[in-house]
Amino acid sequence: MPVEFKPFSRLLKDVVDNRGRTCPTAEEGIPLIATNCIRNDLLYPAYEKVRFVSQETYETWFRGHPRPGDLIFVTKGSPGRVCLVPRPVGFCIAQDMVAVRADETKVYPKYLFAVLRSPTVQAEIENMHVGTLIPHFRKGDFDKLLLPIPDRITQQYIGDAYLTLSEKVELNQRMNETLEAMARAIFKSWFVDFDPVRARAGGGQPYGTDTETASLFPDSFQDSPLGKIPASWSVHALDEIAHFLNGLALQKYPPDGKEFLPVIKIAQLRKGNTEGADQAADIPPEYVVEDGDVLFSWSGSLEAVIWCGGRGALNQHLFKVTSKHYPKWFYYFWIREHLPDFQAIASGKATTMGHIQRHHLSEAKVLVPSLPLLQKMDDTIAPLLRRIEANSLESRNLATLRDALLPKLISGDVRLPVPDNDRVSPS
Repeated sequence: MPVEFKPFSRLLKDVVDNRGRTCPTAEEGIPLIATNCIRNDLLYPAYEKVRFVSQETYETWFRGHPRPGDLIFVTKGSPGRVCLVPRPVGFCIAQDMVAVRADETKVYPKYLFAVLRSPTVQAEIENMHVGTLIPHFRKGDFDKLLLPIPDRITQQYIGDAYLTLSEKVELNQRMNETLEAMARAIFKSWFVDFDPVRARAGGGQPYGTDTETASLFPDSFQDSPLGKIPASWSVHALDEIAHFLNGLALQKYPPDGKEFLPVIKIAQLRKGNTEGADQAADIPPEYVVEDGDVLFSWSGSLEAVIWCGGRGALNQHLFKVTSKHYPKWFYYFWIREHLPDFQAIASGKATTMGHIQRHHLSEAKVLVPSLPLLQKMDDTIAPLLRRIEANSLESRNLATLRDALLPKLISGDVRLPVPDNDRVSPS
């Protein structure tokens, strides 16, 4: 397969560049995304810690705006990260990134997206960084970045295949967000708002429950240190319903050529994978993290997740949370329920990296229902979490396949079968 190398700049029809100018922001309005919103594990930009601009600023301040199908390309901080612009756009872009528009007469736009994300091109961009403290990749250097451009049909198949796999990963992620929101809503209704108990106390039937399940809920309330709670339910500390195992200082467990595991730190927790992680060996079994484990960072950002990023070693500042007596969803959602309080405690610490302490787990209270009711609840919530885990593992496998195939497809080492009816002349 013949492959030409062409400068990135010559494959573009337009570049929307607002770099170097700090945009005036507003309390509300049109989302202004920054470089933290662009990640190579996402198809489209994330709306994380976004600011806003007024309609007037949107219309008069910017040099231009992205269009659907453009690519958002980060030029400062973590140069080379790239996402697609969705339809509708729904945002504007801050400095330190550009929107690039492919010249369709020179390159298939989806292929351009795929090739920019390929490991070879990402490594080339990293080698071209300038700046010691904050890496830059100047727009003026776009002509120095040479991209491999195969024939048009090959571009189309690589671009379409990459996007198809990425869309499935994105769909699984959105599905998981919906499933978790559903599970949390059920949990909150039962354990925080006591909706079924209130319904029974008022002589009604709890919404969405069958007669057998409804009969397991109390029909009255009792006094407790937390105020009125369902009758016969008990109050426990968070660390009474689950065991919180703190991670190790894994720099003391160097790989030394032995069998090793990737180290799961807070950075890996946020990313959801162990790509580029440090390595450690001779890890005690209890500190090995498996898919499906509940991890909780007790310092920094304070997050709780059901880990599906592969086997690894538990680093300090992370808890692996387990229980011999209660289902996973039960202690996971109780941790999530207390997260705002934990985050407030951590933010009040006079340190760069706020944290909570063991006694905060003891001070955080939870409600425990009767065993028959808990088992019945498990029939409702546990399948939702299992579906989330299955989607996450499928996404990880698809992403691994996609990222392993991409450089081989671009180099021509692997060829996709092209149906005869798709063998059209290059446009």
